[in-house]
Amino acid sequence: MTTNDRFRYSYNSLAYVGEDLAESVDRVARLGYDAIEIVGEPSRIDPKRVLKLARDAGITVSSICSIYTPERDLIHPDPQARASAVQYVKDLSDFAAIMECPTVVVHPTANMKIAALAEPQDEWNWAVESIREAGEYALEHGVSFSLEAWNRFESYFLNRLEQARALWRATGLTNGGVQGDTFHMNIEEASIAEAFRSSAGVLQHVHLADSDRTAPGGAMINFEPIIDALVEIEYDKYISFELLPAAANPFAGGRHEEFFDQYTERAIRTIKAVEELVRVRRTLAGKGSIR
Repeated sequence: MTTNDRFRYSYNSLAYVGEDLAESVDRVARLGYDAIEIVGEPSRIDPKRVLKLARDAGITVSSICSIYTPERDLIHPDPQARASAVQYVKDLSDFAAIMECPTVVVHPTANMKIAALAEPQDEWNWAVESIREAGEYALEHGVSFSLEAWNRFESYFLNRLEQARALWRATGLTNGGVQGDTFHMNIEEASIAEAFRSSAGVLQHVHLADSDRTAPGGAMINFEPIIDALVEIEYDKYISFELLPAAANPFAGGRHEEFFDQYTERAIRTIKAVEELVRVRRTLAGKGSIR
């Protein structure tokens, strides 16, 4: 395989709690990644410094992992609260543009908000309006959105890719699409592979993690059919690993050493091997892509 017919891999720095980004960038570059995913906190992270660190290491910034707190709720009944959340997403677009980052991850409501505060149709309309407003701003700055579905224990709003696709269509935006995370999908989708196949042409970003949210290769998810589906639809955006400790508050216990070198190395080693196997198998079987 050449670099032109393989996936591009990124690692979400969210798990590197308490670490300077210089160390994080060095690690992902050293372990063979193409990019790093940056936490969406513009007030705490200097994007110009990140861009320089990435360039010096020979990698890029793949995406922004937005952090949706109760104060960043795009479907809140209070118009002022929604406006503040929209501004946060606009700020992320500026943040991403400085780092030459193509994608901002978006979810309509706060993480761990599991009950609605208004009628379903009202929340849907607010989601469309908020994402459209922020998305039009992002388009002006060359940034795309990735609308992510979360599992029911973290959000009641958008749990499956089909729901994310419907919301994305409703916005009318052209800069971006939807995102699947295998940790969430393992809970919500009947078939992870088929959910990805059904998102061909609108899949903007992918998060990989095993069923226990650690690095692939240590728990229950079979990644072969998933990678096969991504190869089949000719997915050409980044695959990023979003790995987190198994706790309601993943960072309550501070630094988890296994999420640094150990899981960062295992994640890319495992999935690159699966990708190689899938591509070789498809070549030997004479199977083509969907095009």
